[in-house]
Amino acid sequence: MGIDDVVNQGKEFLEQNKDKINETLHSEQAESVSDSVLDAAADFVKKIAPDSVDAHVESVRESIDKSIGNE
Repeated sequence: MGIDDVVNQGKEFLEQNKDKINETLHSEQAESVSDSVLDAAADFVKKIAPDSVDAHVESVRESIDKSIGNE
């Protein structure tokens, strides 16, 4: 099985389950998990990056957060 086969299987899985995946991504549980992960990632980047990028980090975090969960 080559990489193309794996990619095609992944595409097929996503197509067959897109409604379930969308429902899961916009659930309360996804909101809770995503908030925790995004907060941790943003805090980590802010600690190691210059302070001048903090606003950009928050902007990216907010953009991602809007796509996951239900809030």
